[in-house]
Amino acid sequence: MIRPYICVPMGDPAGIGPEIVVKALVNEEVNKVSKTVVVGDEKTLRQAMRFTNTHLDINIIEDVREGNYVSGVLNLIDLKNVDIDNLQMGKVQGMAGQAAFDYIKKSVELALENKVDAIATTPINKEALKAGNINYIGHTEILADLTNTEDPLTMFQVFNLRVFFLSRHVSLKQACDMVTRDRVLDYIKRSVKALARLGIEDPKLAVAGLNPHSGENGLFGDEEVREIVPAIEIARQEGIDVVGPVPADSVFHFGLKGSYDAILSLFHDQGHIATKMVDFERTISITNNMPFLRTSVDHGTAFNIAGTGEASSVSMEEAILLAAKYAPNFNR
Repeated sequence: MIRPYICVPMGDPAGIGPEIVVKALVNEEVNKVSKTVVVGDEKTLRQAMRFTNTHLDINIIEDVREGNYVSGVLNLIDLKNVDIDNLQMGKVQGMAGQAAFDYIKKSVELALENKVDAIATTPINKEALKAGNINYIGHTEILADLTNTEDPLTMFQVFNLRVFFLSRHVSLKQACDMVTRDRVLDYIKRSVKALARLGIEDPKLAVAGLNPHSGENGLFGDEEVREIVPAIEIARQEGIDVVGPVPADSVFHFGLKGSYDAILSLFHDQGHIATKMVDFERTISITNNMPFLRTSVDHGTAFNIAGTGEASSVSMEEAILLAAKYAPNFNR
């Protein structure tokens, strides 16, 4: 089996990122499917191994082809950008925010140069970015800028359930205003294209309803009748296998059971709640329409437990596993 190169930026040094990275790389399942390259700081990772009572031999490399991709080895591109003596675990620090950005930037460079097949990102902290004079809200905005991608398309996956999002970090009122025929139609097309790029043949997409019971033909809310149904009808006329609007209180259940290959959620929390209630730790974020594949844990830096070794690495492991699964199709 050909193992793709998956690049993992270490994340905020003061958070749980380094800890979940070292824990994940102890997992034999991860090593079987991926040649994992970490971009980070050696001293911070050694500290994380002490916190977690794990042991890996750190192999410092400059080129990913120099790596020794066997069990028990952490192949590291060391940016040496953390003053470990002044690093305060669980605290917002400009040094940590700057370092986290540096790891992402280097990982993106490697992906754009086709030296790695995908990246699997760890958590960063918005306040730390700001303290480090990094003027981005989060990962998506950083990646969009570094790759010149106008509107990255986010998909969540947990087991068989895949969910796209019509809107992300906006108010609920604004999210409702964004449910227009043109936008829904555009996201139907983009979602189906993204599924095909991930290797899903002839994908079937469901569009979630916005109002309770999808509005009951306009009895309580007319967005379905006015905006969503027309978009779906146009998409069908163009040969897209799409159904809906399916009431949001049932569509995610049927998606998990395999009735659809993916669901288009009409606002942030509608899809986030559905996926995370299935399995919080195994809900993975996938960014589809950039030049390369990106997966990510869907949790934060967890400053409250950073440095204790308690952080679970399940989400990190799943992010690497999904990146390894989809990268060969994505890069065809």
